[in-house]
Amino acid sequence: MLQSANSNLASSKRLDIAFQQCINPACAATYEARSVRTSCDRCGDLLDILYEWDRAEVPKQMNEFEAMWGRRYDPVRFSGVWRFHELLPFCGQDEIVTVGEGQTLLQQTDSVGKFVGMNAGKLHLQYEGMNPSGSFKDNGMCAAFTHACMMNAKRAACASTGNTSASLALYCSATKKMKAVIFIGSGKISYGKLSQALDYGALTVQIAGDFDDAMIRVKQISDELGIYLVNSVNPFRLEGQKTIMFRIMEALRWEIPDWIVVPGGNLGNSSAFGKAFAELKQLGLIDRIPRLAVINARGADTLYELFERRGVRWNGGQVDMDPIRQYYDELDRTGAKADTIASAIEINRPVNLKKCLRALEGMDGVVRQVSDQEILDAKAQVGAGGFGCEPASAASVAGAKMLRREGVIAPSDRVVCVLTGHELKDPTATVAYHSADQEMFNKVLGSRGVKKASHANRAIAVPNELDDIIKAIQLYS
Repeated sequence: MLQSANSNLASSKRLDIAFQQCINPACAATYEARSVRTSCDRCGDLLDILYEWDRAEVPKQMNEFEAMWGRRYDPVRFSGVWRFHELLPFCGQDEIVTVGEGQTLLQQTDSVGKFVGMNAGKLHLQYEGMNPSGSFKDNGMCAAFTHACMMNAKRAACASTGNTSASLALYCSATKKMKAVIFIGSGKISYGKLSQALDYGALTVQIAGDFDDAMIRVKQISDELGIYLVNSVNPFRLEGQKTIMFRIMEALRWEIPDWIVVPGGNLGNSSAFGKAFAELKQLGLIDRIPRLAVINARGADTLYELFERRGVRWNGGQVDMDPIRQYYDELDRTGAKADTIASAIEINRPVNLKKCLRALEGMDGVVRQVSDQEILDAKAQVGAGGFGCEPASAASVAGAKMLRREGVIAPSDRVVCVLTGHELKDPTATVAYHSADQEMFNKVLGSRGVKKASHANRAIAVPNELDDIIKAIQLYS
């Protein structure tokens, strides 16, 4: 574990400038930051972490954070999350927990850009698969885990499609500060992700049902047993996830891209991104906000259905709940379950729906849905460009391609697609896509409507004879 215990920076002093506030403007109830809650006591709505910015030590310009690179010997500044501690100052620096998360990169890629339909130099991939547990979740987990330690929690729990469980288990294992309790649905987690939770020693509970069922149960169990809940309904999670945007800006020399494109599952990332840019604009650190595109998988497209088809909007906080309730009633009545090869976003009832609606309003956003076929074809192109990602990540690239085809994104726009997880999170889907074994292809992908592997890179079978091997290499290379 990397943890800073002695920082001589002024900001290492404990500053109680953070508080929790209900996101419903009609309620706006406030609570201490040093308290455990995942919803408003008064109205039951989601909570934000807010700050008395006039008492905070906020830099006058974003490029002041460049000086932190010179302090990489300090675990706080080595972290790609806590390097920006001044923009999420809910704890003192001596309380921060870090395992070196956030050492990710922004890669400009013309090969994937050509696939999407962008001009040269305009498409960038933000590769979050380089985090310690292999996904973006570590950005938020280190913040939630820090708060859990501040509250002296002994156990932490989550419902997960795989990445959250891997991240929580890693922090518990690396720090030895608490025990991880993980809820997963039956058959709804890839072995690549499950192996992490098991290897890191988490107590793993598999229930009959999907992620939405597991989410209901983990909330009940956390309340009943007093276990700290780290799903993104926890507002501290989103504080850490804000820093993905800070690192993108850092890589772009503090210029603002035109578009941020991100997969939509539980909608924590999109919610966090909206909050990040709203705060930066409020603080005068940026003069404009990029547009946001949230991409659902077609088999789990609640946000698309509500936002694009049924017209649900944030509306300044006055969200019309009737269409949402009606849609959820339809899901219950028909027994509909989320079903997509992009298991990380296989969620029908996103807990951060309202916060995402707010982000879409603040960032002039759009929502699209893409098929598993489009996701896997985009994933193959990302891989061919040198960055293997899990299927859910490729939804952002498939969505950018769709928006480019529609003319919503211009070829000259600067676009950043967020790749949320590493390729080895779900190797089965990758192998099945590229395999010449039709039976395997049909078993893993065919049942999900994937008809072909348009960009497959299949292994070549040759006899174990030198001449045959040479001929094959000369023919195909």
